[in-house]
Amino acid sequence: MMIGVLLVNLGTPEAPTASAVRRYLREFLSDRRVVELPRIIWWPILNGPILTFRPARSARNYASIWMPEGSPLMVYSQRLADGLQQYCDTHFSGQVRVELAMRYGKPSLQQKMAELRQSGCEKLLVVPLYPQYAAATTASIFDKVADVLRGMRDIPELRMLRDWHAHPAYIHALAESVRHWWQENGRAEKLLISFHGLPQRSIQLGDPYRQQCETTTALLVQELGLKQDEWVQTFQSRFGAAKWLEPYTDKTLMSLARQGIREIDTLCPGFSADCVETLQEIALEGKETFLNAGGKTLRYIPALNDNPLWIKAFSEILAPSWQFWEAPENFAVSAQSS
Repeated sequence: MMIGVLLVNLGTPEAPTASAVRRYLREFLSDRRVVELPRIIWWPILNGPILTFRPARSARNYASIWMPEGSPLMVYSQRLADGLQQYCDTHFSGQVRVELAMRYGKPSLQQKMAELRQSGCEKLLVVPLYPQYAAATTASIFDKVADVLRGMRDIPELRMLRDWHAHPAYIHALAESVRHWWQENGRAEKLLISFHGLPQRSIQLGDPYRQQCETTTALLVQELGLKQDEWVQTFQSRFGAAKWLEPYTDKTLMSLARQGIREIDTLCPGFSADCVETLQEIALEGKETFLNAGGKTLRYIPALNDNPLWIKAFSEILAPSWQFWEAPENFAVSAQSS
């Protein structure tokens, strides 16, 4: 019996060009989980000003952080998948196959689910690469997985990881990444912990996202031993005119600079892999915002990406999903003791 592990991240344009970004945005912003407005209101906006003007601006943002190997989100997510595959090959040779898919763009969920099924995977663990749950992210992946299964005659046994926002292995990996950064670069006056934002309405409708972000932050600052005045939590990437989760990252950066804070380290625990929201919006645009408001230094602490410590921690997070499957034998015990 073969177990398939399908890691799923958000997605990325195939190139830092307006046409590639337009294709990506059209698929992303057409998802009813992402934009919950009535279609009669949303379609003219999406197919009018957004897809006309936004792709060129977004393409410049992607170009500013594009790697020789491609999009950072794709590069780091694939390295994580490769690292997890190597771990499984070492401990459960021939029993686990790890693949990476994207919710929007390529490689698609449909393609990778079909490949895993054709390779003999009778059991499938779907792992959205979002530590905190939101309907616009994790639930959207579940919707797409269900759509793909609808087209299969012989479907695999399925499990899906919902979130890991409070898992000790995740919190420890985050804390260790911050400690390592401080050892290598020194420690700033304040640690700014920025999560991707959501419309406030999403929380009112029942998303546990804000509470999970706050739990992650509380556990992280506790493990780091930070005092109340040594950190701040914010939300970034708001879009449109609706009220989003506050406090906003950009406004907080300006406020901190005007209060006399000169050095800030920033961390984005909601992103498992670095991407345009971390490398451009925070490391470049956030830094510019902070400096223009009177700050001196803003440094971005990288996401966990393919950090070996994170790969081991991630295996611990996935371990319970194998507990009631016949193979790999004793996976949970082996993963936690390795």
